[in-house]
Amino acid sequence: MFYQLMKHVLLGPLLRLLFRPRIEGLEHIPEEGAAIVAGNHLSFSDHFLMPVVLDRRITFLAKQEYFTGPGLKGRLTAAFFRAAGQIPVDRSGKEAGKAAIREGLGVLSRGELLGIYPEGTRSHDGRLYKGKVGVAVMALTAGVPVVPCAMVGTFEIQPPGKVVPRIRRVTIRFGAPLDFSRFAGSAGEKAVVRAVTDEIMYEILRLSGQEYVDAYAAVVKAAESGGDAPSDEFPRGER
Repeated sequence: MFYQLMKHVLLGPLLRLLFRPRIEGLEHIPEEGAAIVAGNHLSFSDHFLMPVVLDRRITFLAKQEYFTGPGLKGRLTAAFFRAAGQIPVDRSGKEAGKAAIREGLGVLSRGELLGIYPEGTRSHDGRLYKGKVGVAVMALTAGVPVVPCAMVGTFEIQPPGKVVPRIRRVTIRFGAPLDFSRFAGSAGEKAVVRAVTDEIMYEILRLSGQEYVDAYAAVVKAAESGGDAPSDEFPRGER
C-alpha cells in the first residue's frame, strides 16, 4: 500500500517532474512473472528513479545499514525502506553472499521483479565494473530472464557523497530480456556463472556506453583508499 502511495502520489510524480526521465525499452519488462532487472549503479537516486518508471513493483536487496541507522533519521530511513518492501541484507561475514541469494530467490519464487546491481556497490567514478556472479546464480537457479538496465546521467546528478541531487534530465534504458535456459542446472558451475555474469555486464555496458573496468568496484575503491575489500564474487549489498 505504502509502495503504491509513494510511487503514484507522493514521490513518483515529483521525480518525474524534476528529472523528466527518458524511458527507452520499457516494453522489455515482462508484464507478469518473475524476472531480474540488472542495472549499473551510479547514484543513490537509482533506487528511486528506476522503480518510478516501471508499471510493476520491483524489490531491491538493500544494505542492512539502511535499516539500523541511529537517531530519528535512522528510524525514518528504516521505516521508509521497510514500507517500500525493500529487503535488508547483511553484507558482512562469509555468509553474506549466500544470504543475498537466498532473499533474492524468495522474491523470484513469488513471481515478482527483483532489482539487483551486479557490481555490488555504487561506482565511485562513473565507470562500469566487473559483475559479481550472484545475479547469474539466481537467474539460473530460478530459471528466470534477466533484463539489463542502464541508468544514464544519474552519476552527474548525484555522485557518491552528494546528498541533494542536481536537477537534470536522466535516461533509463532497458534491453531485451536475456534467456539463459540453455544453462539450466548449471548454477553450481563456476565457469558457467562467470560467463553468464559477463554476458549480462556486456549488455549493461552496451546500453550505458560507460568505460568498463575488469575489476571489482569494491576492490578498486579499497585500493584507492588503502583499506581492505571483500574477495568473494557474490553481491554483499550496496556500499
